[in-house]
Amino acid sequence: MRISRILVPSLLLNCASSVLGAVSSWGFDDATVSIQGKGAGVGGGFKEKLSQQSSLSDPVSLGASNTLKILLTTTEDETPKRPHQAFLMVTDLDTDLETSYPLSLKENGKGKVELTQKDLPPQFVTTTKPLKATLILASFGSSKPLSQHIFDISVDVDPSNPIIAPEKPLRYGKLAEIHHIFKSDPQNPPFLISMVFTGAVVAALPNLILVWLALGANFNHLTKALESSPVSHTLFFGSILATEGIFFMYYLSWNLFQTLPAAAAVGCVAFLSGSRALREVQERRMDGLR
Repeated sequence: MRISRILVPSLLLNCASSVLGAVSSWGFDDATVSIQGKGAGVGGGFKEKLSQQSSLSDPVSLGASNTLKILLTTTEDETPKRPHQAFLMVTDLDTDLETSYPLSLKENGKGKVELTQKDLPPQFVTTTKPLKATLILASFGSSKPLSQHIFDISVDVDPSNPIIAPEKPLRYGKLAEIHHIFKSDPQNPPFLISMVFTGAVVAALPNLILVWLALGANFNHLTKALESSPVSHTLFFGSILATEGIFFMYYLSWNLFQTLPAAAAVGCVAFLSGSRALREVQERRMDGLR
């Protein structure tokens, strides 16, 4: 009994360890990084093997006319295979900015990626620290993905062709308060326009009197009209003068909210008194007074 109590937990622990150890993972093999200069022959330039266990100790120098090339074979549990995602992620340690470059892969897992200074963002070229290169492999299934720092990139800028640092991007946010002084409303219309319309009204008054006389207006009935209906005629004539006064005040200083109530009140008086005054005129016309 004591032996079984000791053996059962041990067997369970060994089984769990074997199951965990059996979980597959992504990796790479036969990986090399090379720097090929412009015009360099076969075998010229820098070339170094890459290891999945550790990164290169020295940064890889990338010149203005150089091409960085990575060749490798991706594996799943040490078997060559093509993952669903495979790219080289480059990180700027000064700003923590990242950019990715996908690998061109075949079905047998063989792939490559090439990189030049023109492929890097301007922020990466002007950085003061080496760039961090990380290889990322992942796919569907239970296999453990790979995120491995493989080497650093030292960008060597050509002194004769310096890189211009980009402008800072536009950031939307709170701006300073804007103090704007609007122009005051015009108190009076232009003088020339006012004089033109005033002259037109004054010139029309004699013509109005002439038209009245031509239509048979008789000012001799003024006394009789005031005797028959003094209130209506007085209010009607006063409302006409009041209307002209309202327009004059609107021209001088009143605004629309002051003008409209006064015009409505005077208009009601003119309508009521004018109706009574016209009724009195009609009675005189029916009596034969012209």
